[in-house]
Amino acid sequence: MPTIKHATRGLAASALLGLGLVTSMPGHALPISECIAPADPGGGWDFTCRSVGKLLLDLELTDGPVQVTNMPGGVGAVAFANVASNRADDSDLIVATSTVGITQIAQGRYPGGADTMRWLAMLGTDVGVILVDDDSEYQTLEQLLDTIVEDPGALAVAGSSGAGGWDHIRALMLAKAAGMPDNQIGRLRWVQFDGGGPAVTQMMGGHVDVVSTDLGEIAGFIESGDVRVLAVLSEEPLPEPFAELPTAASQGYDVAGYNWRGFYTGGEVSDADYAAMVDDLQTLYESDEWKAVARHNGLVPLWRGGDEFDAFVRESIDEVEAISREIGVIQ
Repeated sequence: MPTIKHATRGLAASALLGLGLVTSMPGHALPISECIAPADPGGGWDFTCRSVGKLLLDLELTDGPVQVTNMPGGVGAVAFANVASNRADDSDLIVATSTVGITQIAQGRYPGGADTMRWLAMLGTDVGVILVDDDSEYQTLEQLLDTIVEDPGALAVAGSSGAGGWDHIRALMLAKAAGMPDNQIGRLRWVQFDGGGPAVTQMMGGHVDVVSTDLGEIAGFIESGDVRVLAVLSEEPLPEPFAELPTAASQGYDVAGYNWRGFYTGGEVSDADYAAMVDDLQTLYESDEWKAVARHNGLVPLWRGGDEFDAFVRESIDEVEAISREIGVIQ
């Protein structure tokens, strides 16, 4: 059944059409009017909602301000459950998500899987990076991975997530690509810090050997020359000022480790409304305004939308789930 909000808008639109005050309806009857940020104000999901919501209005892709609703809890699980139970057919609602949310789904921490929602698009990403101290003996990614594969406990690898979190998973993806047997994955020495910056500081102090984190968190250390980047985990070289950093792919390791920002909507949204929402987000993505906002906030603009994004989400969930089982995070 449609919500009261939907019914009221539908009646109002019909009345206007009947009076001849409007001659046609937009691509979908309910422009995006609300974005749920599954966290408190100030974090990445909140930024995603507020920046995209503002641009939807500025670019006249919606007919009024986009309401941002903060709904923290369970690293996105509370918002996920709310939409699934109460708002599955709300075609004016988008929910911010990211690689972190997909990791939670893969590890069974959300009340549902990929089929519960419709996956709209990603608009930008932070990029994973593998780095060592500038005085490290490791000059190349191959040298580092050879050591890790030969003896997974030889080096202390650090990041800002716990065991089974995205920084850890990215390091394990590289190790697997380098030939580490599945039964050795759990032996990688992993150390968690509260952020990529503290992890790098501890590495510079000699307390850990390698850091796996997001480029945006530690860009200042790269620019100062205090660290050596062995790989960025992107499919293509990054734009300036990081264009010279080597990708893992260019060194023979087919691994991309994006911490992307994107959106889903309820699983019962119609095909027509879903397609129109994807179109609106793609129009926003293609604007100069979005490119400027993304880069100002340390994101690389990157588009995957509609069916392509849905397939990407499902493949990512399968990959993270498999690794999580190998290291014992899930049974």
